[in-house]
Amino acid sequence: MNKKIKTTLPATKTSSMVPSYGAGDDVSLSRYINEIQKFPILSAEQEYEYATKWVNEHDNMAAEKLVASHLRLVVSVAYDFKNYGLPVSDLIASGNMGLMQALQKFDPERGFRFSTYAMFWIKAEIYETILNNWSIVKLGSSANQKRVFFNLTRAKRALGIMDNNLSDEQTKQIAEYLSVPENDVARMATRMSARDVSLNAPLNTDSDAKDILSNMADTRIDIESGMEQLEFKRRGYELLKKHLAALPERDREILRARRLSDPVATLETLSKKYNISRERVRQIEERAFNKLKSAILAESDTSPKLISEE
Repeated sequence: MNKKIKTTLPATKTSSMVPSYGAGDDVSLSRYINEIQKFPILSAEQEYEYATKWVNEHDNMAAEKLVASHLRLVVSVAYDFKNYGLPVSDLIASGNMGLMQALQKFDPERGFRFSTYAMFWIKAEIYETILNNWSIVKLGSSANQKRVFFNLTRAKRALGIMDNNLSDEQTKQIAEYLSVPENDVARMATRMSARDVSLNAPLNTDSDAKDILSNMADTRIDIESGMEQLEFKRRGYELLKKHLAALPERDREILRARRLSDPVATLETLSKKYNISRERVRQIEERAFNKLKSAILAESDTSPKLISEE
């Protein structure tokens, strides 16, 4: 997938619950869909209970149940956009990231169902993926242009317009139907009708013609190295969780607020919370970090990269 998946989610463990699908093929996608069907659909009361536990207590188990029960919603939305030229698996991957965004920002006290709130974030991520992959040239930078992009085909069908090259009168009809300026319709229709051509395309149409990339060495990481990296990350997470829990409660909370949260809590905010000076907060943060770092490195047989000051 061309679009880079966002990695700037707040520092919680819940992002590991949602696999980074796309699936590589139809069989994998089918297996994934079958698996998520096993998660039960939550009632409104259950949603509120789990969301409250996550927001107030950072209960990862509650967050996992909340997310898992809505994975099928992501699939449903992704299939609504399957005709935009991207694999459904890539759309699901983006939708899952939107679901995680919704989890981070959801407030159960506002009275909305989580599914209603998550729908906005799921669609927003899928919209962005489609727009970023449609053309190398930036496409749909304004709200009106995005409206035209995602509704042009529907508008043409509703107005009985079959032509790809729109006349001035047809452009005006579509603009009025979508309540957008005519120049946005004309510009977007032109850009949508002319997709990018790959520089890697064969020079001729012979069946045995080779593209440029087929003659390049495969530099992808091998499976064994990939598994080693996954195990390294898993071990690092286990050590972090273990030794973080061993810290005194105030030290642990300050360290989380200063180094494991997004946005990072300010010294001023924490000094007021604990009724201590900002310098004392900084000292506790530094002491807790060094203690955590030493404990992890003492137990680990691997490199010090398991934890860094960043």
